[in-house]
Amino acid sequence: MKIVVDDLSGPEIASFLDEHVQQMRSLTPLESKHALDLDSLRKPGITFWSASDGDSLVGCGAIKRLDAGHAELKSMRTRPTRQRSGVASQLLEHIIAEAQGMAFTRLSLETGAAAFFLPARRLYEKFGFQYCGPFADYKPDPNSTFMTRAL
Repeated sequence: MKIVVDDLSGPEIASFLDEHVQQMRSLTPLESKHALDLDSLRKPGITFWSASDGDSLVGCGAIKRLDAGHAELKSMRTRPTRQRSGVASQLLEHIIAEAQGMAFTRLSLETGAAAFFLPARRLYEKFGFQYCGPFADYKPDPNSTFMTRAL
């Protein structure tokens, strides 16, 4: 698997991210949806990676700078046909290492609280993320779970 910084200019990643946003909208009430669209992911302070296996896009993830030492994990997605095949673990390991290289000392995330998101929460637990309260601009939300880890 090859993981690279992606400038988000290709049609395949645009379609992949649109599927992600549409899926999140179908699972989460609009007021609790925090997935970033393509334009939001292109803003300064966000680094985005795509993961490919040969010519096939299999996953993506990003970090958003919150302050000098704190970043937020965003847009983690694995192609549905490749879920539970190690793509997310490899991608998350890569992103954590990159965040450390960028001198961040904390990485936090928001994910869903519904049963659908349980595999994601377990993945984050496996990588040392612990449950926490809302951070940055988030507010308490019964549809959200917040996690963080020191780097």
